[in-house]
Formats: sequence, structure tokens, C-alpha cells
Amino acid sequence: MLLSILWDIDPEIFNLPINWWIFGTISVRWYGLLFALGFLLGYYIVEKMFKKEGIKLEWLDKLFLYTMIATVVGARLGHVFFYGWEFYSQHPGEILKVWHGGLASHGAAIGIIIALWFYSKNVSKKSILWILDFVVIPVALAGCFIRLGNLMNSEIIGTQTGSSWGFQFVRASIFEPNSPRHPAQLYESICYLISFGVLMFMYWKTDAKKRSGMIFGAFLVMIFTARFFIEFIKENQEAFEEGMALNMGQWLSIPFVLLGAYLLIKNLKKKIV
Repeated sequence: MLLSILWDIDPEIFNLPINWWIFGTISVRWYGLLFALGFLLGYYIVEKMFKKEGIKLEWLDKLFLYTMIATVVGARLGHVFFYGWEFYSQHPGEILKVWHGGLASHGAAIGIIIALWFYSKNVSKKSILWILDFVVIPVALAGCFIRLGNLMNSEIIGTQTGSSWGFQFVRASIFEPNSPRHPAQLYESICYLISFGVLMFMYWKTDAKKRSGMIFGAFLVMIFTARFFIEFIKENQEAFEEGMALNMGQWLSIPFVLLGAYLLIKNLKKKIV
């Protein structure tokens, strides 16, 4: 019987022997490749939806730019303020060094919402919920790819398990890396992929797109409910989380779930004429 899965994947695909100033040697990593793939597929999905709705395609490039910048900046600042302020407040220069790692999905969510508010004011001139209903569908898919990138990096590790599908993350910087652990990244990736499928079904096969904010609400409930429960079998990301009944990821997920539930309930009560 298989007792565990040895996970010894090199996060680097290949290295370019070039030294670029402060960036150092350039390497192509699985995480970056999967991150980029998520955005490219997202662009294609939204393009199909825009064409179906007869929306100006020139809005799409601006949407892609707003979302991409907001994701990276929001995720980085989320990590800085939610998980690492004690360190970054003393080393502010490290905040810009995204290539050293440290991104938080809750920060990305907040960043995207803020960016799309500006997009709604400056580009579409429509309600922010209108564009959020489009964007969250590919964002769920991108989340799936990003968590696969975390898996390739042997980061965001699960707690120890005796299950036969436990992973030995031998490259991870954790206590007892040879002990089988929950592949929490894979669990999240699967949940996000399922969420993407549900959201696609809602858009293409139901009247959800006529109910402003309903797809966005479903996204929030599915994604952050999954995140909340999977956190129970994750190793804490930072030392300050030790001893907490709920960790930072769970506390940050609760408002998103509540907002999503509110939008769903509000839309289910609404009659479409």
C-alpha cells in the first residue's frame, strides 16, 4: 500500500545565466509560468463573454491591465500588512522584492475590488458589481493555477497526516519535511477549479448574469468557505498565529463569506422582469 507521495519537484524550470542588476540571475519557475497561464486563460474567457454581450473589446485590455496590477500589488501588500508587518516595518526595502516570495490571496481580492471600482468609474461607467460578475469567473481559475504553483514551490504546507495520499515535501522549510502531510495547496486548487465550473455554469446556463452581483456573491462564498475550512489542516504561515483559535487566513475569509451570502440572498429574493 502507498503510504505517502514523495514530492521532490524543483520549483525552477530553467535558469538564464544573466545577472540583471538588483534582480540577480533570472530563472523561469513553475509558479510564474502557472501564474501567467492563469491570466492568459482569463483574458480568453472574458473576451468570449464580452463578445457574447456585445461589449466593446477595447475595454478588455484596460480590464486586463487593472486586474493584473491589482492582483500583484494587492497580494504583496496583503502579505506585508496581514502576515509580515513586524518584519517589513523594519525592512521597508524588502516590500518591493516580490521575487523573494510572499503573496496573500486576501490582499489580492481586496486589490482587485479597489481596482475594479476605479475601472467602473473611469472606463465602463457601470456598477462595480457588473464587472465583478465577469472578472471573478477567470479569477477562480487563476486561483487554481496559483495554488498549483504553490504546490510546485513546496509552500503553504498542510499538517501531518496518516492518509495514503499524504505528501512528503522534502524541499520545504518545515519541521520534519519527511513526514507525510496534507497537500493543502492541491485541496484548494481542486476547490477553486470546482468553483470555476459552477460559475461558468451560472453565467452560460442560468439567468445569474441578469442579477447584478450574484455571480460575485457565489464566488465569495465558494472560494472563501473552502479557504476557511482548509486552513484547519494547514501549517500556520507566521509564528504569531500559533495558539490562535482561528488563524489570519480564516479571520480574513469571514467578511468575504458574509458579503457573498448577502449578495446571494439579496439576488435570490429579486424578481427578474
